[in-house]
Parts: sequence; C-alpha cells; structure tokens
Amino acid sequence: MTTRITTTDRTATTATDRDPTGAPHPSPPAGTALPSPSTAVTDDTATDAGTGTGSPPATAPAVLDRTEAVEANAADRAEAGGRRFRRAPRARRRGLAPGKRLPASRLIGPALFLALWAVASAAGQLDPGAIPAPWTVLKTTGHLWTDGTLPTDVLTSLERAGYGFAFGLTAGVLLALASGLSRVGEALIDGTVQLNRAIPTLGLIPLFILWLGIGETFKIAIIAIVVYIPIYLNLHSALSGIDHRFVELAEVQGLSRLRFVREIVIPGALPGFFVGLRLGVTGSWLSLVVLEQINATSGLGYMMFQAQNYGRTDIILVGLLIYGIFGLVSDSAVRLIERKVLSWRRTLSS
Repeated sequence: MTTRITTTDRTATTATDRDPTGAPHPSPPAGTALPSPSTAVTDDTATDAGTGTGSPPATAPAVLDRTEAVEANAADRAEAGGRRFRRAPRARRRGLAPGKRLPASRLIGPALFLALWAVASAAGQLDPGAIPAPWTVLKTTGHLWTDGTLPTDVLTSLERAGYGFAFGLTAGVLLALASGLSRVGEALIDGTVQLNRAIPTLGLIPLFILWLGIGETFKIAIIAIVVYIPIYLNLHSALSGIDHRFVELAEVQGLSRLRFVREIVIPGALPGFFVGLRLGVTGSWLSLVVLEQINATSGLGYMMFQAQNYGRTDIILVGLLIYGIFGLVSDSAVRLIERKVLSWRRTLSS
C-alpha cells in the first residue's frame, strides 16, 4: 500500500482509497489532523480482526518473528541464570577426628601382648627358665595367694605408695599455687624445685637413710619427692598459662582473692593438674620397686628381691605384672575422674 502525505495542506490521497464508482473520496477539511501511520496500521489491523475479511499488514510476520526471538532469548537467559544460581550438591566432608572410642580400648594392647607371649611359649620359642609361660605365672600367683604371702605384700606396697602419694600431692599443689600466684613465691620456690628435679631422686636414698633412718620414713619421703615434682611442674605451667584477660575481667568485676582462685584459677589449671596427677601416680609405683628392696621385710619389691636370690623368674614376673596392673588401674581411675570433672571441655578424647 502506497501513501502520499502533503504537509502543506494536511491532505492525503491514496491510490486505492476510491469508491466503487472510481471517484476519489472527498478530502478532509482544512485543519483536520490526519491519523499517524502507526494509528492507521492499528486501525486497519483492528478492522481486519473484527470483520475477519481484512488481511494483516505486511510487517506483521516480521513483528511476530522478532517477538518470538525476544521470548526465546529471555527463556534462555532464565535457564542460564537458574543453572548459575542452582545450589551445587554438597560434598561429603572428610572426617579428621579419631572417631568413636572403642570399648575397653586400653585392654586391647595388653591382651595382644599376652596372646603373643602365650603363642611363643606354646611354640617353644621362649626359654622356660628365663621367661616362663603365662600359665606357669598364673599357677605361681595362685600358690602365693593361697599361701598368704602375696596378700600381705600387696597391702604393704599399697600402704607405702598411698602415703607417699598423699604427701607428694599435697606438697606439689601447695608449692605450685604459691609459686604460680605470687612473684615472691615464684622467686623462692621455682628455682629450688627445678634444682631438685635435676638431681636423681634415687641418688638421695643414702642421704635420706642417714637423715631419717632405715625404716619406712625414708621410703615414703622418696616416693613423695617423686610424686610432687611432676604435679608441681604441670600445675605451675597451667597457672602461668591462664589468659591475662580473665584476670583483668576479675579485677573489673571486683572479685575477691578467694573467688578469683575458685572461679578462674582452678577451672583454668585443672587440665594441667590432671596431667601431673597421672604422672605422679605412675611415679609412685616406679619408685616403690626400688625402695622395697632396701631393708624391707615385706612388699612386692621385697618378694621380687628374694625371688632373684633363688632364681625364681616366675615370682619376679608375678610382681611385675601386679605393678603393671596397679599402674593401669590407677591411671584409668585418674582419667575417669578427669573426664567427669572436665566434662565441659570438647576435645578429641571426649
């Protein structure tokens, strides 16, 4: 369709705008605004749609194609955006913790050792005179228990170790508190304890015999020295490692000295204290073996010393196994207490 528009007189004639007789339509009066091309196209389209006899304008297929292209592009963008912001599948994290605690885990190692010992003895790989079989040691243990010798020796050893451990624990805690909470106490105590730690404790036995006699007193004193040193070292280190911000907080809150020790010092120092306690318990049994062989008439160490004179390796192994059982049981008891007291801590062992 060809349209010619004259802007001077605002008239428009169309080659096809004629009546059935062939005469042209009358021109609109002067001053009448002509419809714009877009309006004309819209009206024609509406007329065709309303009557159903008209044909769409020539630009309709291009407009539809452009509209479909825009909609397709928008759909592609939406799909791409969905892929971009879609949550990625969550990767399974690799566990770094040791995992759950095995039941009776501390008995697995000793049980494996006993099994290997029994297998080697049954296969004849061990000399019965040097290392008796486990069943031989078990039979000897039963004989000593029924004879009444073993119960007396066990009770005597427990009494000595208990007294020495109690004195050593008390001395270690008091000295660590005095040294860790006071600069004057640290100057007077810490150097002396470090000097005592450098001296072999068993080397003090002759001197203690001259000072305290050959009886039970020097044995308990030596055990106490062996016990208090690791307790003091670990507790003093724990006290020194308390964060100074907690001290400043206590000062701001106006805590008294007693409340400061009870609410900040003790909770902060308990982990180090339990480490020293475990070392002290083990040290009491280690020193007892040697001390009971010096002018003693009873005890596990005395029993082992007499068995050495008669070449009874089975009795020696009985004493060693009992020492090992006592050490394992006491260490497990301290661990259990530590787990109950420090249940607020989240550690690998918990």
